[in-house]
Amino acid sequence: MKSGLYDLFSLIFPQICPACGNGLYIQENSICTKCLYELPKTKFHLRRDNEVARLFWGRVKLDAATSYYYYYKGSRFQNIIYQFKYRGQKHIGYYLGRLFGSDLINTSFSEVEIIHPVPLHYKKLKRRGYNQSEYIARGISESLNKPVVTDVICRATDVETQTIKSRYERWVNVESVFKIRNFNKLENKHVLLVDDVVTTGSTLEACASEILKLNNTKVSIVTLAYAKFG
Repeated sequence: MKSGLYDLFSLIFPQICPACGNGLYIQENSICTKCLYELPKTKFHLRRDNEVARLFWGRVKLDAATSYYYYYKGSRFQNIIYQFKYRGQKHIGYYLGRLFGSDLINTSFSEVEIIHPVPLHYKKLKRRGYNQSEYIARGISESLNKPVVTDVICRATDVETQTIKSRYERWVNVESVFKIRNFNKLENKHVLLVDDVVTTGSTLEACASEILKLNNTKVSIVTLAYAKFG
């Protein structure tokens, strides 16, 4: 009966894999099994000196940093990020965040005490309707059993797009964009900062730098994807 109802519902409101566009089977969640198996995992969480961690060396002192997947232009994973970020499919970020968190359980990332997504400026949040990084954070939170807070770090200004800027230009663009409020929630804590995709790391660097100004804080960074171009 359940399968029959699902089939009927799927005919009216088909559940589509955001990676390949094929329909999902009843036992599949958000992404089809084939695409999920083929997504390019980095396995960076197994090495402290991975490519993402090295992005921040000499720039900001992090406890650890990692990304779950590689992000390539024109890839199926780019389709997933697009649907998640711009087409309202928030469940994708939550689902992948849960999987990501499961892989982090027996690593140093499980030692964090609080999780905070990189915030959006309120104007962008109003336009989009949600912060994609928050859904990743909440998925990770479920697996690691660590609390998520969203009201401590805020974006003071709405910066220009980062996509075509050099690393220096990106840093100048975000240098003073983040502000801390309710700082007592992060003081004396190991904070896990969560974002969707890291490219040069300028936004995360600026955000982490503000957190590290607080008394006795540590910061680790995780992103769903690491943009690998070229």
